[in-house]
Amino acid sequence: MSETTVAAAEPAIRRRGFWRGVGHRVVRQPVTLGAATVLVAILGAGEAASVLAPSGWNAIDLSDTARNHGPTFAGHLLGTDQVGRDTLHRVLWGVHFSEQTAVVGGAGATVLAIVAGLTAGWFAGWFDVVVMRIVDLVSGFPVLVILIVMFSLLRPVTVWETTAVFALAMWPFAARVFRARAASLRQEEFVQAAQALGASSGRIVFRHLLPNAAGAIVISLTSLVGQIVLIEATAEFFGFGVLSSTRPTLGNLLGEATQSGLGPYNFLGLGWWTWTVPAVVLILLLASVNLVGDGLDAALNPRAVRA
Repeated sequence: MSETTVAAAEPAIRRRGFWRGVGHRVVRQPVTLGAATVLVAILGAGEAASVLAPSGWNAIDLSDTARNHGPTFAGHLLGTDQVGRDTLHRVLWGVHFSEQTAVVGGAGATVLAIVAGLTAGWFAGWFDVVVMRIVDLVSGFPVLVILIVMFSLLRPVTVWETTAVFALAMWPFAARVFRARAASLRQEEFVQAAQALGASSGRIVFRHLLPNAAGAIVISLTSLVGQIVLIEATAEFFGFGVLSSTRPTLGNLLGEATQSGLGPYNFLGLGWWTWTVPAVVLILLLASVNLVGDGLDAALNPRAVRA
């Protein structure tokens, strides 16, 4: 094999070796694998809500015994609420819409962060200063406060409006990471070699900076998804955001139950299952997202101990 052929094959070999090493490190993390299994199961159930709960989230069982009916293996597996709506169906659709908001909103925020962070870190100078001042301005306001203000102005809020608000409010937190990554890669020899060979800035950003920031992108997206799920649930728990009568989410299902009162103050007579089920699903979802994110961070870390 000629030296030219070997030199041409080296980048592909390095890439294949890197990702193979990442997969090897992930497989050796039982906690990450377990969390990934739980995460896939929850998100898969939410994605299949139209199949698992074809009657929808507001279908009402009109029989007298169906209201506030406890969990049973006959009829309603996880019980019903005060008007006879199936708890399991509403939780499945709640996961579906919470997943839609978190994944699409997180992806939108990641794309904005990539565009702003990588270009700011690469071009530097006045462009970097302007972009980072915008990042400082947006990130200076607590995300929860921004959401509450926007939800108050947009009432009634739709799922897509919620998704757009999250994308516009969350991108600065990831932009800092990508900007630092791009600034670090500018000093690498392969980037300087590409510049010396006359490669354009666009080609360097897409062919060199973006692939080498893949690990940071995956970790950032995972982190943003978890943050969005938690922040959305918090806002809707206090009555802001999408109404449960319009579209159920894990947050407004919890808010609906607690706003009616718990224990002796439960004036709607809601059973414990109406808030326990979405609470457990929310906890499992957040825990699995965070554990998967930690596992990917350890596996993608270029300074990780070689297995």
